[in-house]
Amino acid sequence: MPLPKRLFTYFSLTELKLYFLLKDSPLLPFKVVSFTMEQRLYRFLLITIAFIYAFSSTNSQTYIGVNYGEVADNLPPPVQTARLLLNTTVSKVRLYGADPAFIQALAGTNISLVLGVANGEIPALAADPSAAAAWVSSKILPFIPASSISAISVGNEVLTMSDQSLSSQLLSAMQNLRSALSSSAAASGIKVSTVNSMAVLAQSDPPSAGAFHPELAATLQPLLKFLHDGSHPFMINPYPYFAYQSDPRPETLAFCLFQPGPGRHDPGTGITYTNMFDAQVDAVRAALRAAGFPDLEVVVAETGWPDRGDASEAGATIENAEAYNGNLVAHLRNSPRPVETYIFALYDEDLKPGPTSERSFGLFRTDLTPAYDAGLMKPLGGAAEWPSPVAAGLVSTPEAMEAAAPAVACKPGRGGAACG
Repeated sequence: MPLPKRLFTYFSLTELKLYFLLKDSPLLPFKVVSFTMEQRLYRFLLITIAFIYAFSSTNSQTYIGVNYGEVADNLPPPVQTARLLLNTTVSKVRLYGADPAFIQALAGTNISLVLGVANGEIPALAADPSAAAAWVSSKILPFIPASSISAISVGNEVLTMSDQSLSSQLLSAMQNLRSALSSSAAASGIKVSTVNSMAVLAQSDPPSAGAFHPELAATLQPLLKFLHDGSHPFMINPYPYFAYQSDPRPETLAFCLFQPGPGRHDPGTGITYTNMFDAQVDAVRAALRAAGFPDLEVVVAETGWPDRGDASEAGATIENAEAYNGNLVAHLRNSPRPVETYIFALYDEDLKPGPTSERSFGLFRTDLTPAYDAGLMKPLGGAAEWPSPVAAGLVSTPEAMEAAAPAVACKPGRGGAACG
């Protein structure tokens, strides 16, 4: 099966894959037994390009996740959502709770999950280690290892809430959950963290001057030590969309959307930033460094852009949403040091209160069609095979799922609304 006689630069990736899959196939009536020097050169180049493409594509996808919010009354069944995800390059999903049906739907898919502890659950988990043990026993143990659970996020934007009593209980809840996880060999590798808003920073511009609010030090320092000692990530919610809302100039929009422009120079490091996302993440890294924890991993728990909004909400358009999320995905794939990032959100949430934008962050409509092209769909024929219950190693029972059902209906979405 000799190569077509045309220039190498015009081969598509599909052709390359087919060539190497079929060239030695027993289904063919002949085999390639020898190559000319030109064909050998082509073969070497094609193998090299295919290897580089496969390695870089696979490696980059591990950093891209989505948030799955459930403040809606029209969401598709979890199994349908799982099938949708298998047709995308998304490798991680963050939940705001621990929905047993959704956790089980992703069994055997190799899509990892971050489960959420609602703000209203924190006091009980902080007060009683046995409550944390019960949470782990009901929400996690029935589903692993069939479902891949990588982390628990305890609360959402707790440190910047007005209720300081809740923030004072946060670390105890995290410690109790960590102890409960450690008591199970199957769950001992699951990380524990909490999600923070950018409001934890007193300064973020320039990024090298990033610093936490001094009044948070008493709560934040021991929390950072806990994260550091256990190799848990620091989770943050950077939203260039809100930065543009506070400075709605054309040059700011271009900077937020990863579009060409002069960039912004940081005199402290000499770096000229070409986009707001990197600037915000590096401001968090600088704050961690200033607090004495330069090696803490930063995970972007939420970022996104609404595709519609009220008349007063500048920039909330489908064109800007496609530009931001599509360019973000491309940026993560091409970055020399990509940060694990969860895009908000998989679907619109029609029951969320507030302005129109709050209900308009979905990458997909609830009929499973893309809201726009964010560059997340796999090429035709590239979807993963749906796992069978046997292949997935499912051990969960209806009784286990019932025991794991959420005790509260409150499911916080973006913005960290308190649940009680």
